Amino acid sequence: MNPSISFRAILFDFDGTLIDSYPAIAASVNHLRQHHGHASLSIDEVRRCVGRGPEFLLRHTVPDVDWPADWQIYSKHHPTVMRPLTKLLPGAAELLPALKNKGLTLGICSNKPRVFTQQLLEYLNLTELFAVVVGPEDVPRPKPAPDMLLAAMKRLKLAASEVLYVGDMRVDIETARAADVSVWVVPTGSDEREALAAAKPDRLLASLYDLMES
Repeated sequence: MNPSISFRAILFDFDGTLIDSYPAIAASVNHLRQHHGHASLSIDEVRRCVGRGPEFLLRHTVPDVDWPADWQIYSKHHPTVMRPLTKLLPGAAELLPALKNKGLTLGICSNKPRVFTQQLLEYLNLTELFAVVVGPEDVPRPKPAPDMLLAAMKRLKLAASEVLYVGDMRVDIETARAADVSVWVVPTGSDEREALAAAKPDRLLASLYDLMES
């Protein structure tokens, strides 16, 4: 990464930014749909509903969802598929240690429940790379509210001007803008490249490899 870039920390979204977790999420959504007698959805159908938190996910993929009872069913099932059906996105395995070695502080701010994020970080041998992990249960409001980014910056004792947020959705751009943080996005998640471009991030990357070369 170019040493002229002035950021001291990079905070990442997780699903669709660093990991491809859509097969696992779809498996648990379909487990819940089958519980209610509904046909399965495709991974792409589920993907469009990922990124705005678990309640949004279930309310937009399961008819007449019974929240929070159905969340308990999902939460019990998800650990059985989460690890084998989740993989790092191209470039992530090389990028994260390289950024850490450059002296940058790394963190995650994701609408994915923190317990799942932490379990996956451990499974993927990434835990030690991240100084802070913030999930929706840690703040009053999930993204696109700025609460997660503000909480992470407070823990790291950094100003907004020192932080870059990297995500894959319009919601990530909205979150960063609300926190007055610079935002770069990759078109590897729930939103198409055209939608990301229309939301005007500070940079629209082709992939995580572009971040390594920036």
